[in-house]
Amino acid sequence: MRRLRSTARRLKRAVDAERIAFWRSRPVRADQVLYESFAGNGMLCNPEAIFRHLLADPAYAHLKHVWAISDETAITRFRAEFAGSDRVSFVRRGSASYRRALAVSGWLINNATFPTWFGKREGQVYLNTWHGTPLKLMGFDMPAGAVQSANTLRNFLMSDFLLAANPFMAETMYESAYRLSNVYPGVIVEEGYPRIDRQRLDPAAEAEVRAELERSGVRLNGKPIVLFAPTWRGSSFDDPEDNIDELAVHVAALQAGVGDDHVVVLKTHQIVHARAASRPALARTLAPNTIPTNVLLGAAAGLVTDYSSIFFDYLATGRPIAFFTPDAELYSTGRGTYMPLDTLPGPVDADPEAAGRALKGLLDGAVEGADPHPQYASWVQRFTPFEDGEATRRVVDVVFGGAREGYRARPAANDGRKRLLVYLGGMKPNGITTSALNLLGTIDHTKYDVTAALPKRRLSTDPATQARIPAQVRQVFRIGGMNGSKAVHLRRRVDDWRGSPGRPGAARWHERLWRAEWMRVFGDARFDWIADFSGYGPLWTSLLLHSSSARPEATHAIWMHNEMAADRERTVNGRAHMKRGLGAVFSLYSEYDQLVSVSHELTELNRAELGAYARADRFRTVRNFPDVEHVTRGMHRPLSELFDESDAQYEAAGVDIPARPAWFEALQQDQGELRWFVTIGRLSPEKNHARLIRAFLQVHAEYPETRLLIVGGGPLHDDLQQQIDDAGATDLAFLTGRQRNPYALLAASDCFVLSSLYEGQPMVLIEAAICSLPIVSTSFGSVYGALPEGSIRIVDQDDAALAAGMTAFLDGDVPPAQLDVDAYRADVMAEFEALLQG
Repeated sequence: MRRLRSTARRLKRAVDAERIAFWRSRPVRADQVLYESFAGNGMLCNPEAIFRHLLADPAYAHLKHVWAISDETAITRFRAEFAGSDRVSFVRRGSASYRRALAVSGWLINNATFPTWFGKREGQVYLNTWHGTPLKLMGFDMPAGAVQSANTLRNFLMSDFLLAANPFMAETMYESAYRLSNVYPGVIVEEGYPRIDRQRLDPAAEAEVRAELERSGVRLNGKPIVLFAPTWRGSSFDDPEDNIDELAVHVAALQAGVGDDHVVVLKTHQIVHARAASRPALARTLAPNTIPTNVLLGAAAGLVTDYSSIFFDYLATGRPIAFFTPDAELYSTGRGTYMPLDTLPGPVDADPEAAGRALKGLLDGAVEGADPHPQYASWVQRFTPFEDGEATRRVVDVVFGGAREGYRARPAANDGRKRLLVYLGGMKPNGITTSALNLLGTIDHTKYDVTAALPKRRLSTDPATQARIPAQVRQVFRIGGMNGSKAVHLRRRVDDWRGSPGRPGAARWHERLWRAEWMRVFGDARFDWIADFSGYGPLWTSLLLHSSSARPEATHAIWMHNEMAADRERTVNGRAHMKRGLGAVFSLYSEYDQLVSVSHELTELNRAELGAYARADRFRTVRNFPDVEHVTRGMHRPLSELFDESDAQYEAAGVDIPARPAWFEALQQDQGELRWFVTIGRLSPEKNHARLIRAFLQVHAEYPETRLLIVGGGPLHDDLQQQIDDAGATDLAFLTGRQRNPYALLAASDCFVLSSLYEGQPMVLIEAAICSLPIVSTSFGSVYGALPEGSIRIVDQDDAALAAGMTAFLDGDVPPAQLDVDAYRADVMAEFEALLQG
């Protein structure tokens, strides 16, 4: 049954993809507007206010309006209100009709995000209004914010217009928290919030709100409303906390605090409303989702909230606000807020009844024309400076009417830094990832604006590895898959398989496919220099070349971390896994301005072996940067910490912690009588660990105090372990597997050994030198010049020569490697700067 369900899901996705591809091939309808609020929860927020204005304005009578709605109650209300209209219709969010509307509508208005498959088409205009001024930290300011904000940032980069209620929202949220400064080419509109216009209710409109609340089951009994509007809890919209039972207790306590003269009405956040509506305890207090939040605010005499952005809107009413913050310390240290809670424009209390009493005091003592709190006026001036009831008209003028002069509509800030985009690769724990992270950590971020492009798929990026990306780096994730029909993708894959992927501009179908994917991932973001730092995947190598649709003059670079011709022929278990993929990459080298090898020797090898694919003058050198501080911290950590994470996982699962591995026990028990050789690297053919084991066994026969640590994981693990077992050396040579902190093992060892057939510029040699280890290595092109002359004992590519080199160390003839780190980094930075200058 699981297989059947899985097959059914795949088939549905395939059908959906074909439908999307079909409708994306149809003409864009310039007179159709698609609206979506809170993932289809109803006709709500800024999109609702803009919709009603456009519908009523004769200047826009030619427009047809489509709402994406998923909430059944909202659909029922929609049908009742617009049953006779030939200009207004709805689609169920997620349906085939929704995909069609999103693919062909000329105008797109959303207060949150469209799905990951969506990519804006040429001819579409996208207005993202967002849904409030933030008190809570947003975007990259949040803990783990880069991952949490991936789809939001993607949507912002695609939008033509972003709506800001005030300068704080524009500068702090859009430009800073979501890192739109420098790269966003659209327009930020600071003309107030259309939804706040909806708070201005005449007596008849207020009476209708109260009547709808009564019809939904809320008992008002003629009393003024105190609206309780808490924010949602949790780490993401996809996984909010279920605190509905707690909310029922809080509502009762607030009602006790405000007394019998007012009635408390609960307004939950959109993403938890369905859960709240299912609880009988809230039936008489829960506002229905069909009433726009700002309309409720307009009918409320007072507001109680916590960290919800709703209170910023309510400031425009001049009415009192109380803040109920039961988890203030936890929230501030967990999610975090932009302003200290003790500066809020109303009383703050952790007890719901006390918060209710505080608001009652403000309501009872309200004097017309007087501020309800000492800080109220300053907050009104800062956060609702443009709320005069005409915000919707001005926004429509800018977005639909093209008005600019006399309006607060501007581009995002640009500080003039050169904009770099670097694809980091799959972020697996390997040398390329280490080199990428070291590069990002070394770049002068006051001089360069840096964006890291990453894949986002299950288990693709280790959180600890991602945490090493510097905070100044903008992270853009490729989430979801490419649009396009199965036939088109088959054609693309066949071309890749043949080693002849289409070049930019070579074929119309190919150009459309890749330009659409660039838009889906990066939107209209602008970059000056674009690099494929991985250099191994034809998908990214092709995608990055199609940035020309956004910025034709951008320079494109691709890294060559190895002797690439040899890498293409490398076999694992008899198969050359990279032959076709690298063949496709090689065929695109001619489209790149810079082909960057990681050592001078490697540059010469690649230029000689791959000269048929690119001009000789495009081959460049930038050696790898070391992260000295990271290595130094790691080498001073105790070995026991290597197991902290796995021990915690065992404890969390209630499983006994297994015995420590033999190599760890041997290291711990060693009182200095043993001599430890160590190597670090992927267990793959080019590393030739089998030769290292054979050479070590020769050495051990003469020097029985020697031991060998092989740190890393890979496809040859079982073969190497079998080799060790067959030699009866299980207590002499050890495979440790991958280690988060291999530097502690370097520090615990006596000599570093490398037995590779070929390498790029092995970072492990630099890291071993930082740890002041003697180094023995086999001879290959890039080992020469990897460190200052004389730092490495270089030996021939055979067992006997490697064993002789290891013996030379034991005899005292291989001194510790030396590296002037500051001088080396300065030289490499000069190479990198020269690359960026072209």
